[in-house]
Amino acid sequence: MRKYNIAVVGVGAVGEEMLRVLQQRNFPVNQLKVFARSKRTVQVDGRDYQVEELTKDSFQGIDIALFAGTEGDKGAAVTYSSAAIAAGAVVIDNGADFRMQPDVPLVVPEANAPDVKKHKGIIANPNCSTIQMVVALAPIHKKVGLKRIIISTYQAVSGSGRGGIVQAENEFRAWANRSQEKVPLHMDQSVAFNIFPHIGSFTDHDYTSEEMKLVNETQKILHDKKIKISATTVRVPVKIGHSEAVYIETRDPISPSAVKSLLKKSPGIILMDDPQNKVYPMPNDCAGKDEVFVGRIRKDPMVKTGLWLWIVADNLRKGAASNAVQIAEALIKFNKTS
Repeated sequence: MRKYNIAVVGVGAVGEEMLRVLQQRNFPVNQLKVFARSKRTVQVDGRDYQVEELTKDSFQGIDIALFAGTEGDKGAAVTYSSAAIAAGAVVIDNGADFRMQPDVPLVVPEANAPDVKKHKGIIANPNCSTIQMVVALAPIHKKVGLKRIIISTYQAVSGSGRGGIVQAENEFRAWANRSQEKVPLHMDQSVAFNIFPHIGSFTDHDYTSEEMKLVNETQKILHDKKIKISATTVRVPVKIGHSEAVYIETRDPISPSAVKSLLKKSPGIILMDDPQNKVYPMPNDCAGKDEVFVGRIRKDPMVKTGLWLWIVADNLRKGAASNAVQIAEALIKFNKTS
């Protein structure tokens, strides 16, 4: 089997997870380079990785460059992707900067893996909440079509990066110690014993940028701009694992039992749906795993084609690092690494 020279750009929460996922999925790595703003050594699962300073000359000989990305700010791919592509690498970018460009494939492998064949040097990794929702909804859309999606997300603090984890831990520690010292905010609000409906910046119609990502990215991945989508995104005091309450209206009727049967056979999905015995997905179930967990599938008694689903996934893995590595695996499968 051919092996590939891989670069990981960024060693924050997502970058470290990319290193872990490459190792755990036995990706065929020949040479691995790790880049960030400054030289240092990072340790992931007991392995030391030498981090080199990132420059525009860093990508010589690299086949695939995984950019960890930065949600909310301009990611490193804005500055360095052109240099990587010019050196012959295919860029897989976890940031938001290229996702909606018409000539950049936006890929969730379980839903639209063949789209990687259309790349012109760069492939975008979708938003974390979009990824897990699309994994669950793509089989349903293929079977009976989707007319409408209404989604409320409950997103872990790690979705805002390592700073969000630190803020939450410091706030809970201050509470436990009965400290009156004010904890600096990395996120928009205090999160300990609190939730707030504000992820990203506010845009048109008072929707946040995170909410609009769910709208625009889902339509692009499913190749259907006719699907009506509305979203509310909420930050919750959970370390890892985004949860979503998703309401759908399908074009053709489908029963909850048929949906369960369909999802049970679909790749990348674990069905946990036995509410009478308190079996349903929770963030603790998905942490450290690549699958999307689905449960609470039930019919809307008021709408003939209405259904509810509860969807949970590890936002650092399937919502970011694992999906990026799966895109790289799809590139290899379709022989489109150059």
